[in-house]
Amino acid sequence: MFDGVIVIGGGLAGCECALQLADRGIRVRLYEMRPLVSSPAHHSDHLAELVCSNSFKSTRYDSAAGMLKRELRAMGSVLMDCADRAAVPAGGALAVDRGLFSRYVEEAIASRSNIEVIRQEVTAIPEGRVVIAAGPLCSPSLSEAVLGLVGGESLSFYDAAAPIVDAATLDMDVLFSQSRYEEQGSGDYLNATLSREEYDAFIDGLVGAERVILKDFERRDLFQACQPAEEVARTGKDAIRFGAMKPVGLIDPRTGKRPWAAVQLRAENAEHTAYNLVGFQTNLTFGEQKRVFRMIPGLENAEFFRYGVMHRNTFVDAPHVLDRSFAVPGTTVRLAGQITGTEGYTEAVASGLLAALNTFADMRGLDHVSLPDTSVFGALVSYATDPACLDYQPMHVNFGIIPPLEDGKRRSKRDRYTAYADRGGRDLQAYIASRVDLFGLDAR
Repeated sequence: MFDGVIVIGGGLAGCECALQLADRGIRVRLYEMRPLVSSPAHHSDHLAELVCSNSFKSTRYDSAAGMLKRELRAMGSVLMDCADRAAVPAGGALAVDRGLFSRYVEEAIASRSNIEVIRQEVTAIPEGRVVIAAGPLCSPSLSEAVLGLVGGESLSFYDAAAPIVDAATLDMDVLFSQSRYEEQGSGDYLNATLSREEYDAFIDGLVGAERVILKDFERRDLFQACQPAEEVARTGKDAIRFGAMKPVGLIDPRTGKRPWAAVQLRAENAEHTAYNLVGFQTNLTFGEQKRVFRMIPGLENAEFFRYGVMHRNTFVDAPHVLDRSFAVPGTTVRLAGQITGTEGYTEAVASGLLAALNTFADMRGLDHVSLPDTSVFGALVSYATDPACLDYQPMHVNFGIIPPLEDGKRRSKRDRYTAYADRGGRDLQAYIASRVDLFGLDAR
């Protein structure tokens, strides 16, 4: 039996887990089934491929997403370092060049001599210490094995990705560069503005277009942060105008006024040769995507590097089948990544880091990680492992899961979020300082 740790899945969680274990002197076998077996969402055989957006979301100090990034950096996340080095301009968000990001992660993996990458599908759970980070799209055989191990029922939801277009085919005489509330001609986004008539025609086309998965979705079927644009539009004529197509903070240079609606495009790479349609995850057929999205001014001749896709994700009922360390009770198997319901890129990295620390603690006879609930990372772990949760659903980090402030002061939302960030940062730093056995130089 292998005396190290077997990590199944070469995505964000699996790669972070493998790197953290390796840096603590643990031998790792990292299994990745691609290119031998692929999934409905992947487009390459690279490790840590970003299958949906290229954005790790907000970097703002007073946002939950920004708070999680700072916490991961403080805990020594390798993948956050890779993301920072692969960053492309995206306003107040951390977006990356997908190819560079995967390359940096693969280089980090290759530089650790105690990580062995094995390109092979795992169909049964191996003996020994195992971290299953196969994502929500793991192979059917492994899914069945996981469900048999945890003894619970699988849950599922639908997730979607936005299309990516060729920058050379966009009409730059119509599109303009501007981030919200910045000067025209500056900013990290391209903007396509629509008049009221153009917006109405576009929404009619979007709602009436042919879908790949032919069903009317219930809200619980869809992960709320990645709802297909046509499903949002179906809830009301102006619904998407208050979401992905909101014109707030933009000035149309043709009129000098705020437009009726706008579509933003974010660079996919450092060369700005490809852009994705922000917020336009979709379930439309490829032909309908070409027809409908070419109704957007400036995209009339757009060529698509990648069409949007929709796929079914599976996750376990984590609060009732995993312990607080994300282990299956009574076994040496631990789960990490989106299969646990911690939804999102940064959240997947976080769960891989947590799995590594707790597995290392098991091997060295140390206490498991017990992050303060006032940190957004700790709050996410508490949410995902709370047995009182009756209707578990995938969750991004957010301030709704963080314990309220205890000083009784009345604050504006911005001040309250800043106070959350201040408190969480202090508490996490104190915890890290108290666990030199996990975070100190000797542990590495």
